[in-house]
Amino acid sequence: MPKAATAPPSSPASYEAALQELEALVGQMESGQMPLDGLLAAYRRGAELLQFCRGRLDAVEEQIRVLDQQGQIRPWGQE
Repeated sequence: MPKAATAPPSSPASYEAALQELEALVGQMESGQMPLDGLLAAYRRGAELLQFCRGRLDAVEEQIRVLDQQGQIRPWGQE
């Protein structure tokens, strides 16, 4: 019997959701209980989640630059 096609994972709803899923994947992979095919799929999903998180962080950083009147990011707590 052929395997049913699985739908590709959806994009995370938020940075926090992506980070939580990524942490869960890392935990599963580190457990040593995942079969080789599962490890490969988890690695691929982890790479997608990491790319999503980096994209969100880059977008927020760009918004901070735009909001900063001087065009420079100042360290937190500096006025």
